[in-house]
Amino acid sequence: MSLQFISDSKGETTGVFIPINEWNELKNKFKGIDELDKTSIPDWHIDLVRNRMSEYKKHPEQVLDFDTAMDEIEKEL
Repeated sequence: MSLQFISDSKGETTGVFIPINEWNELKNKFKGIDELDKTSIPDWHIDLVRNRMSEYKKHPEQVLDFDTAMDEIEKEL
C-alpha cells in the first residue's frame, strides 16, 4: 500500500492520504468501511477521552497494564 503521511510544521503526523484505487480495494475487502467517516463521535465522548488522557499525563504511574487489570477484575468476580 502506498500511503502518504501528512505532517504539521512540528513533524507530527496529522493525516494519511490513500490513493483512490487502494481505497476502493479496501472498501471491497471491508464492507462498510466507507461509512466510518459518516458517523460522528458525540462531544461527551470526545470530552471524556480528553479528560482521561489529561489525567493519564498527570499521573502515568497510576495506570495498570492489561494483565494486572484483568487479574484485579477477575478477583472481584
